[in-house]
Amino acid sequence: QVQLVESGGGSVQAGGSRKLSCAASAYMHAPYCWAWFRQTPGKDREGVALMNSAGATMYADSVQGRFTISKDTVKTTLYLTMNSLQPEDTAMYYCAVQYGSCSAGFEGVFPYRGQGTQVTVSS
Repeated sequence: QVQLVESGGGSVQAGGSRKLSCAASAYMHAPYCWAWFRQTPGKDREGVALMNSAGATMYADSVQGRFTISKDTVKTTLYLTMNSLQPEDTAMYYCAVQYGSCSAGFEGVFPYRGQGTQVTVSS
């Protein structure tokens, strides 16, 4: 069982930046697939970024070039660096992980997920 705890959310003005963290309670042995999702009330979750155990990444079109997913292997912490934030990026952001590959993309099972951290972008 892996527990995930996100942090780093808050309020930011449009054009600003924010870095989210996701701390895992245990080291995960490869292969694995990490993900960041976001969700707003009344909407389905939206995949934001993926990273596999080889370090390959994938991004949603809406955040490509603005967001960066990364991982500190020593601290078993996942990050999401968000730049040029816009009001439409406002959402609850949460991290998730599954064993295996990222071949299913954002449609993967991701049985382990955190509680989320709120990001609010004002215009």
